[in-house]
Amino acid sequence: MVPPVFIEERLPMPRLSSRSLANVPAGVITPAYDRGGLKAGIVHLGIGAFHRAHMAVYIDDLLAAHPDWAIVGASLRRPDTKEALVPQDGLYTIAIRDASGTHPRVIGSILSVLDANTERDKLIALMASPEIRIVSLTVTEKGYCHDPATGELHAGHPDIVHDLANPQSPKSAPGLIVEALARRRVAAQPAFTVMSCDNLPSNGKTTRRIVSRFAALRDEALGRWVEESVAFPSTMVDRIVPATTDADRETIAGLIGADDAWPIMTEPFTQWVIEDHFPAGRPPFETVGAQMVADVEPFELMKLRMLNGSHSTLAYLGYLAGHQHVADAMGDPAFVKLIHGLMSEEVIPTLHMPGTDLPAYRDELLARFANPALKHRTWQIAMDGSQKLPQRLLGTIRDRLKAGQTITRLALGVAAWMRYVTGIDEKGETIDVKDPMATRLMAIAANAGDDPERLFDGLVEVTEIFGRDLSENGTFRDVVSAHLVSLFDEGAAETVKKVAG
Repeated sequence: MVPPVFIEERLPMPRLSSRSLANVPAGVITPAYDRGGLKAGIVHLGIGAFHRAHMAVYIDDLLAAHPDWAIVGASLRRPDTKEALVPQDGLYTIAIRDASGTHPRVIGSILSVLDANTERDKLIALMASPEIRIVSLTVTEKGYCHDPATGELHAGHPDIVHDLANPQSPKSAPGLIVEALARRRVAAQPAFTVMSCDNLPSNGKTTRRIVSRFAALRDEALGRWVEESVAFPSTMVDRIVPATTDADRETIAGLIGADDAWPIMTEPFTQWVIEDHFPAGRPPFETVGAQMVADVEPFELMKLRMLNGSHSTLAYLGYLAGHQHVADAMGDPAFVKLIHGLMSEEVIPTLHMPGTDLPAYRDELLARFANPALKHRTWQIAMDGSQKLPQRLLGTIRDRLKAGQTITRLALGVAAWMRYVTGIDEKGETIDVKDPMATRLMAIAANAGDDPERLFDGLVEVTEIFGRDLSENGTFRDVVSAHLVSLFDEGAAETVKKVAG
């Protein structure tokens, strides 16, 4: 007789919500304040995974003592975050992962989420109301509708063209901000502070240029008022946040005893450096671990060049070499040696930060990249490379070329991006290239065929990425082209081994 087969099925669990919060197991950290007494002081545009792993956690830490600084989030493109969080009363789980395991915490700092596509008027009205003192953003580089090579507003961007023609029903982040500010100006209300938390160079100054220019294109007087009345503090943000998987959701459900539609998985490390310029008031960020400074640029540049530049280099080379996750690539000694050399010999010499231990920061980054519990996909980091290269690699390259210094490892990161955006990997399989310029870039690659030098010639002429100076620089051309030939002929793994030495 054949014994019966028993299939274990998970019993239905309640959805994470205010109602089910009381039943989460002991040991799971939950909000240490009465959420019913919270008031919104911040509207956050672009309420994606990074914001919920970073700024929302800092705010959660201070709400017990300062309950009037809760967040209302807004999704600008897709309603998926709203659909996940609204049934959960804005609650979600953040899980810290390291070698010791997974440590969950329920975050309650987000009061509600609005979909800008269907609730635009409600969102703008809230932003225009006097209780909102900060509008913050994590909309990624492309959400600023700017030219990454210059940092200026791209006036011909379709969303900007639409918003100038329809200022009361904007689509873009600059359009939403300016419309809300315009209403506050008409009502004689003080301006809110605009705080970018994106990886843009001098993100506060960049946001100021974009928003002020958009306002001036709408109305010269409005532009002058924005320039004179609105504060745009710069920030430097850092935390690695991998994409959430269904397996992650199962893990979290087991740990908290409830289903969470969109938990966030992250690392123990978190960093936030903020320029202290908030005329409309601010929460006491410094009491929960943020570093308030007069000038954030040195820290931002350190992070962009050391962490983000290394991360992008790892992503393109790692993906091409067949590594699904960053930690997998860091399991190869050649990759470790390459990235150590990239930071030590080519990046750190371009940074001038007396009193900051840059080698210690480098070692901390290497340890974070190698964290085996953090399943950060190389494909995810590789997204939107056309927007990221100017800040993460090309600025460092320009500084070193100007000083007559070598760019060997930095140039390999650029060459790997060029190889990646062909859309075909080393096995002849299709790469799902996620980039706002993907169609244009892959058309250039298709025209180049299997000729790496033609590929370089085509891509380097994309001035939105490379400007005009790099295409005319013989050293840049020679070094990147040579790496590109090697990537096609020998593959990423062998090229990394050769360059790492």
